[in-house]
Amino acid sequence: MLIIAISFISLAGLFYTLAVLAEKTQNILKWWHVMFFWMGLASDSIGTTAMSKIAGRFQADFHGLTGLLAILLMFVHTIWATYVLHSDNNHLKVNFHKLSIFVWLIWLIPMISGLIFSFFKTQ
Repeated sequence: MLIIAISFISLAGLFYTLAVLAEKTQNILKWWHVMFFWMGLASDSIGTTAMSKIAGRFQADFHGLTGLLAILLMFVHTIWATYVLHSDNNHLKVNFHKLSIFVWLIWLIPMISGLIFSFFKTQ
């Protein structure tokens, strides 16, 4: 179960980071970015579910709370990205990266804290 959790969380990081950085570099939101947001959200959801099963319950500590915030923001972000592309509003598409970077930075907090906490837990 741990290998599944780590694999999907890692895939989420890959998909989400690639989409956010590509969107910022290309200066406009594109459909393939949104597809990668959806794949990142799905991967993070699967990985988080697997981690919760390992833990046995939701843990309301720093990592658990920031992880919950991050996945909720990812969900809202991905829905909003889908809406922005459907609306075909160029202003929204060009400025979307500001939200993406914010959500990605919030997402990095539980990602990094999970790595740090697991490192010290095994020491």
